[in-house]
Amino acid sequence: MTVDLLSADLTPETVDVLRRHVTGDFYDLVISRRHSSGSWIVDDRTGRRYLDMVGFYASSAIGHNHPRLTEDAGFLAELQSLAGFKPSNPDFPTDVQARFTQTLLRVLGDPELPYLLYIDGGALAVENALKVAFDWKTRHNGRRGVAVAGWRVLHLERAFHGRSGYTLSLTNTDPAKTALYPAFDWPRIPSPAVNDTALWADPELTVDERAAITAAEAAFRRHPDEIACFIAEPIQCEGGDRHLRPAFLLAMQELCHRHDALFVLDEVQTGCGVTGVPWLHQELGLAPDLVAFGKKTQVCGVMGGRRVLDEPLNAMRTPSRLSSTFGGNLIDMLRATRILEVIEEDRLMDAAATSGAHLLGRLREVAADFKGTVDDPRGRGLLCAVDLVDGALRDRVVEIAREKYDTLFVGAGERTLRFRPALTVTVAELDEAVDRMTTALSDALTERGTTP
Repeated sequence: MTVDLLSADLTPETVDVLRRHVTGDFYDLVISRRHSSGSWIVDDRTGRRYLDMVGFYASSAIGHNHPRLTEDAGFLAELQSLAGFKPSNPDFPTDVQARFTQTLLRVLGDPELPYLLYIDGGALAVENALKVAFDWKTRHNGRRGVAVAGWRVLHLERAFHGRSGYTLSLTNTDPAKTALYPAFDWPRIPSPAVNDTALWADPELTVDERAAITAAEAAFRRHPDEIACFIAEPIQCEGGDRHLRPAFLLAMQELCHRHDALFVLDEVQTGCGVTGVPWLHQELGLAPDLVAFGKKTQVCGVMGGRRVLDEPLNAMRTPSRLSSTFGGNLIDMLRATRILEVIEEDRLMDAAATSGAHLLGRLREVAADFKGTVDDPRGRGLLCAVDLVDGALRDRVVEIAREKYDTLFVGAGERTLRFRPALTVTVAELDEAVDRMTTALSDALTERGTTP
């Protein structure tokens, strides 16, 4: 299906220009800012419509051109008033930043994490959470008469926390993202992910989980007083949607308390209602000291509290310890405020839980129909995935779905195919996406000479 195009100044060479001069992995389309809508992306060159299950890599909160962002005259006027205005937010107060903060706390706030830092980018959110932990641990050591800097970060295999300075020492998914860059030799332990949803609620630790905790305890013994924090993604998304169970994370949280290290969660991708609750740590029963957020929140940053507050001069409350020049930007804050209002008023977190359960049910049907080829259907809310038998098949399914069936999926890890729809996605659109994925899978298997 195509649509009439109104833009008269498009250049067919748009993608070629970008590929020649700009670092990126550009799709072969030019997204239409005017015609893309909801869960559908329109190619401005051809009018071709794509069903979007990528969601700008989980950062699209309420889809494309939501009417409350494009048709409200008051909102558009305020947006225009900010177009030529970019203050240093950490130093110069504005009503826009204050309203965003109030809205964020009302819709997504955790009362035990009252302090906020804003920054551009999820990696920099994680980076600043680590700085808070380094500061906290070193001050904590000093109060105990221990003249040792807390500068190490305990983390997991198959983690992705970004590509900035500190985070490069944590990220260990695709080697292309970290190879040849210098990194700290920080303690890394096995990641005992469990993708069988039937086992998620079991309170008993698995063999792999016990092994990971043993490795963590050894790291604390090896680096006494130096480990500032443990950091984890509740779901290792870039690593292949690998789910960490509550039992394991609770055990790691207790271990951090015992060794005077902060418990830090990276919820850049799992936050802002996508799992059916504001933050996944709430559903899992965890009590982090710091949470890094971003993507769907539009403005990235850190929420801090709990044991961070044990140090009165902690970095989140001491002037100039963390502040950047811009501290996010007001246009993002204004947009985010409206997005959070839509999420709240339309009960989109509840919708994510309901529609996500439907999506997971459909993926289980696909796994049953393609037994031995598709396995481990899993998800919390709309954050769903399946594994294909190998990475080459997964990549071919993504390619066929895009080129032949006008549907955008994204892979992760070695063989995972992920769903990353907006919170506004309809059940009908999810059904259509699963149907198109299944058809693309059948085509790919036929190419291999395998009977679907």
